[in-house]
Amino acid sequence: MAQINLWVGDVAGNVDKIIESSSRARDELHADVVVFPELALLGYPPDDLLMRSGLPAYIQQGLERVRAASEGIHIIVGYPEYTDKGMFNAAAVFRDGKHIGNYRKQRRPNYGVFDEKRHFLRGWEACVLDIKGVSVGITICEDLWGPRPAQQAQVAGAKLIINLNASPFQLGKSAMRAKVLRDRVQECGLSIIYVNVVGGQDELLFDGDSMVYDREQGIVSRAADFEEGLYLVEADAEGRCYPVEPPAPLLSEDGLVYRGLVQSIRDYVDRNGFKGALIGLSGGIDSALTLALASDALGPDRVWAVSMPSRYTAEMSVEDALEQANALNTRCDVIVIEPAFQAFLQTLGPHFSNRSADLTEENLQARCRGILLMALSNKYGYLVLTTGNKSEMAVGYATLYGDMAGGFAPLKDIYKTWVYRLAKWRNRQSEVPAIPPRVITRPPSAELRPDQTDQDSLPPYDVLDRIIEAYVEENYSIPDICALGFDETLVRRIASLIRKSEYKRRQSPPGPKVTARAFGRDRRYPITAVYGDF
Repeated sequence: MAQINLWVGDVAGNVDKIIESSSRARDELHADVVVFPELALLGYPPDDLLMRSGLPAYIQQGLERVRAASEGIHIIVGYPEYTDKGMFNAAAVFRDGKHIGNYRKQRRPNYGVFDEKRHFLRGWEACVLDIKGVSVGITICEDLWGPRPAQQAQVAGAKLIINLNASPFQLGKSAMRAKVLRDRVQECGLSIIYVNVVGGQDELLFDGDSMVYDREQGIVSRAADFEEGLYLVEADAEGRCYPVEPPAPLLSEDGLVYRGLVQSIRDYVDRNGFKGALIGLSGGIDSALTLALASDALGPDRVWAVSMPSRYTAEMSVEDALEQANALNTRCDVIVIEPAFQAFLQTLGPHFSNRSADLTEENLQARCRGILLMALSNKYGYLVLTTGNKSEMAVGYATLYGDMAGGFAPLKDIYKTWVYRLAKWRNRQSEVPAIPPRVITRPPSAELRPDQTDQDSLPPYDVLDRIIEAYVEENYSIPDICALGFDETLVRRIASLIRKSEYKRRQSPPGPKVTARAFGRDRRYPITAVYGDF
């Protein structure tokens, strides 16, 4: 099982990796078959790259290179198949320089983050091949989330199913996959080898979690989460599977999410050609967690923190920011925003006369910081990581062109309560805390006016997060949420804030999906619409 990290669009680079992995599987592991993920030649999800007129020629060249590299080993690899009828999500099987089999995906997911019916036609036929005396049926990802393709392969004589995947991560996904495999095994009586991709791709995370579900023993092999590797498994002529090494241990939820966020930052920064990451370090919990994640993802020498105190910033905020940067060995500069803030106030003074200070002045401070960070980003080639979390993005507790200014939002799908969980988990992983304890224990504040705290305008985060989860992820109605024990007035206010903040979220940078339903690609609501609490 080749659980590898592939780059969307880089056909030549992906083929290099496929060939290198195939050679290792054959020469070092003495494998008879090497299986790669879904659409491995192009990467997943390719979206409208599939429509580029020059792409079919590159895909064909890649297939020819893989075919030529198949001496002494079966290579099973996913690719987009272009035909006169249209395009298919397909898998090719090569051996000894010959294309000996081809399968076209039958079930095309078209929900959540998936949009496959936009591009791919539906396949109809099974593909069953004799590989070293084992009758093997090929399927692709969603094919296993329903009974027909696996049963079709079994009727065609398969003793074993190999399934190619590009299955995105979310909390609880490993258990969902295991249940799906168990259901298919029980229905068709065949063992299943499930091979998934690993890595970060814009708003999606791929955790790997490749596994083998034997028809008699259950899960006998499992690859590590968010780690590339070649994982060896043995199968006999009857399709029974045997582990070569014990299954990788399951990570805790906190460890799994943290590792996923690290992966997303690393892949996004590196693949988009940035020298490193730039973070506005406020002394608060969100930016502190973001700094720790970035340092773990890129190394401290590629992370640059900037503390930008205002007239309302507590001295402890700057102290904590500098303490954390020192503990992580990252650069941290202090740039006071008061001169910039004063310049804006003077410029706008004639237009603000006879009007009292309000949210406008608070947002001006945040926008001063956004301007400074983007200027440093432009000058030095560092990507600005925004630090807002899902709780804030849901209700609009963020400033357009201020703390929302940046290129990637690692915490975009992380609730505030989870921010605290991840911060505490990270501190337990090292002797010296990566995040100063006072940052975790002090009340959160935007520090844009005197004595401000988040709870001045928001309910406690454990209450807020559960309401958001019910409204956004579970699609509960207002009465349904109130039935969970929440005050109706509060629920209606939060629901209204979520609806009114859609225009802000549409302008926010991408961030990795972690929950069952993330803002962005996963949740598509109109900005201009009239709808209430249904």
